[in-house]
Amino acid sequence: MEQLLNHLRNLGFTELEAKVIIALAQQGTQSGYEVAKRIGVSRSNVYATLQRLSTRGVVQLTPGEPARYSVLPVKELTRMIAGQIGESLSYLEQAMPSHKEDPPAFYSVEGERRIMEILSRELERAEDEIIAAIWQQEAAWFRPQLEQAEQRGVRVLWSFEGGEEEGHPGIRMLREGISGRKFWLVIDRRWCIVGMRSDTMPAQAMVTEHPLMAELLLQHFSQEVILYEMENDLGEELIRRYGTGYGRILERYLPGLLPLEE
Repeated sequence: MEQLLNHLRNLGFTELEAKVIIALAQQGTQSGYEVAKRIGVSRSNVYATLQRLSTRGVVQLTPGEPARYSVLPVKELTRMIAGQIGESLSYLEQAMPSHKEDPPAFYSVEGERRIMEILSRELERAEDEIIAAIWQQEAAWFRPQLEQAEQRGVRVLWSFEGGEEEGHPGIRMLREGISGRKFWLVIDRRWCIVGMRSDTMPAQAMVTEHPLMAELLLQHFSQEVILYEMENDLGEELIRRYGTGYGRILERYLPGLLPLEE
């Protein structure tokens, strides 16, 4: 019963209006006195509520002594409400004032539930492409939504880290000094989320549609793909020439970023 009341309130009915509608639906045609007695509310309030519902077309009035009231059949009621909501939404789209679009902003989001709500919404909107980089511990977070997108024909590219295998040495530098497991996604080369999750802190993420962030993430992914293909082809030769994790190159340009090889 409480759930039904909540949904009626969500549709714009007051608490008392919702109770009157349910009482009429349960018992059929009744007088105002009978409704008031059933729901435990004063007759004056119930009669005023019945008058409002009758004016809105939700309740039908049968004149007499006493007057009797009945609620519309449920299918007719829902059809009427859906039509009214549809008309209001259409008018809202046409008449709502609009202003010049602000530049893309960066938003901070905290908590697994909130992050997943935002992600689920955007993944459902994906039309062409999703690029996702996640740790294997977080795969269960994203897998269902990404698989659904693939089934819709969206091109999905995955990048996993943190598995049992070391993977290509070029990504080891990304793990050094980070206290959590990072994840990021780019949807349709426009919408981006970058975040971190760990067992000791709340999940945190940054969301943006700024083209610079999309460009940086796509460049990073491109470099990872290139390294992956090169290391599959050249293997130990790269480590011999450039060191584990390309340490000799990085030490030349960013000294101290990686621990020295033993």
